[in-house]
Amino acid sequence: MYTVVSITVVSADGQKAQKAINDSYDELDRLARLLNFYSDSSEISMINKAAGVKPVKVSKDTIDILEKSVYTSEMTEGAFDVTVGPLVKLWDLKKKIIPAKKEIEERQRIVGYKNIVIDRKASTVFLKKKGVQVDLGGIIKGYAVDQVVRVLHQDGISSGVISVGGEIRTLGKKPDGSLWTVGIQNPREKSPDDKIIATIDLSEKALSTSGDYIRYFEKNGVRYHHLLDPKTGYPSRQCGSATIIANDNTTTDGFSKLFILGPEKGLAVAKRVGFDVLFIDCKGKVVMSDGLKNKINFTDTGEFHIARQAGKQ
Repeated sequence: MYTVVSITVVSADGQKAQKAINDSYDELDRLARLLNFYSDSSEISMINKAAGVKPVKVSKDTIDILEKSVYTSEMTEGAFDVTVGPLVKLWDLKKKIIPAKKEIEERQRIVGYKNIVIDRKASTVFLKKKGVQVDLGGIIKGYAVDQVVRVLHQDGISSGVISVGGEIRTLGKKPDGSLWTVGIQNPREKSPDDKIIATIDLSEKALSTSGDYIRYFEKNGVRYHHLLDPKTGYPSRQCGSATIIANDNTTTDGFSKLFILGPEKGLAVAKRVGFDVLFIDCKGKVVMSDGLKNKINFTDTGEFHIARQAGKQ
């Protein structure tokens, strides 16, 4: 999946643990072959090639992840859009290229999750317009983590930590009975000493973060990053990062794009759907849902940000 994967399991049986880890990587390879946007033989590529022409018969995994993608798109008012790929391709962050407004407007015509027609009974997916493309990059890692959890449970593993490209899932507890501690990165890190702004102790929970500090360049004092607002075609300016904590990683990965909506609208969505969220805005202000207020442990850096926003010295 073109990312770093780490799987840690707790078991009294070394062979059992190794088998569970091997089975997990086999599952990740299976999903990558099935859902890979860049592979001509994947089901996603088959769907994209048939856009505007005919429905394509696909597997249960493809139906499941696309249904969850459409649901996430609807609940985020289109901030997450699984068809945004054509817009993303215009932005070359490595070469620091800002696309022309006309190019963005042309691509926007073929972006829109409402072009996806899913028929679960027939196991088919149809894209209504030619040129529309499904790209699962914004949700596939979270879905993959959930499938790894299923494999680990089947292999008798009930404790561990999974990370697929930063999508975190905690299972059970550590061998000493304590919870797993997960760090939340400071989106405006200036040195290694302020890399982590807060931590949270978790068990049987998923966590994902989207931020403007992961892939970006700056030009004339403006930060251009990879999290595009599908409605404008440009990077969202609502905040620095959004961290979602929920029961599964498909939810946290997809809904971490609440980054695009920002704290005010994002908190309302989180309350409506039923998960927790922590926003750090562009100036460092921390805003979180009520469910996190006694669970987040701020570092000295985090306390500084909160104190500054409160007007304290």
